[in-house]
Amino acid sequence: MPPTRRNPWRTAMAPSDTEALQEELEQFRKEKEKIRALVGQIGGVVSNRRDRVVNVVFLLAIALLLIADVLRHIAGLDIPLPPLFSLELGVLLVSVKIIWMIHKQARVEHFQFWILNSIEFRLNEITKSVRRLEDLAQDGADESQRLRS
Repeated sequence: MPPTRRNPWRTAMAPSDTEALQEELEQFRKEKEKIRALVGQIGGVVSNRRDRVVNVVFLLAIALLLIADVLRHIAGLDIPLPPLFSLELGVLLVSVKIIWMIHKQARVEHFQFWILNSIEFRLNEITKSVRRLEDLAQDGADESQRLRS
């Protein structure tokens, strides 16, 4: 029977370590829920419903204009709107939809920038702390070396 190899990364953890990891995991879950709520406010489920309603309204308005113009030309139906006006109204609706989509994309990009900026700020803080700790460790090592001599 071949000898079993022990995984060097697997070690027995003290109960206090397990509790600390569970606490950290719970804190991570709370932060994740906060972020989900924030993202939901910016463009989550409620926004998706609103987007669908707006899309349906725009689609119906353009479809009604198209149907009215087709009926005017094919069936000779008398519609109170001039033919050019319905075309202009259709172009206006499409333009408003495009502007609305650009606005929504700008909101998403702003949120992404804010998140990345926050991450960069935290990373810079951590880097400064690590450098301070390295300096302290180096000073302690130098002091230890000087005392040994």
